[in-house]
Amino acid sequence: MQPRRVLITGAGGRIGRALVGSLRDRYQLRLHFHRVVPAELTTFEHVVADIAQYDEVESMMRGIDAVVHLAADPRVTAPWESVLPNNIIGTYNVFEAARRSGVRKIVFASTNHVMGMYDRDRMWPVYSWLPPRPDSLYGVSKAFGELLGRYYSDRFGMSVICLRIGWFLPEPSDEIARWMWLSPRDCAQIVERALETDLLYGVFYAISGNSSRHWDITDTMEKLGYRPEDDAERYFIE
Repeated sequence: MQPRRVLITGAGGRIGRALVGSLRDRYQLRLHFHRVVPAELTTFEHVVADIAQYDEVESMMRGIDAVVHLAADPRVTAPWESVLPNNIIGTYNVFEAARRSGVRKIVFASTNHVMGMYDRDRMWPVYSWLPPRPDSLYGVSKAFGELLGRYYSDRFGMSVICLRIGWFLPEPSDEIARWMWLSPRDCAQIVERALETDLLYGVFYAISGNSSRHWDITDTMEKLGYRPEDDAERYFIE
């Protein structure tokens, strides 16, 4: 059988680049970049497009089986003038173009900032099913993406898995990373689990198995079969 064709939007970012290296042997990848194609990724099938322009997004969906949607302005301090086209209009365009092109699976890169006010108020542990309390316009835009995914799943029968990503780093570096770290290999595992699951919809925390974590990953493990291999605590043993 031919491997499934997976489009990774925002493939030039830190997570995107790491996923390319991890998923390349299992899937046939098409990479999306906003402007610049990194030199080390030019050998992959790729497209340069502005996701705020629907026609450009639709053209890159042809022949695709699943989408890992990473493209966005990732700054927590991003102003509305950037959040609107890159995170809201762009996300709608990706979902709608996928639907019209017959794509049945989307893995949506959400964020811990959807629930950031729980962290501000130290209301731990935080469960994925609690009402959203975004801490920024960036968090609001990702909450929009989660609800948009709920709509596309309910209305059109698409499988949409939303991953609330913690802090993606090669290694945890401080006390905050100690409880919110997502290692590269755990990131690759959870994205692959999301791509392979038969669930029609779900919102899950995506962090490593950190002993000091404040976010609950029980449902991530039970429903997606996620088995984290890394624990930030190992880096803080004296």
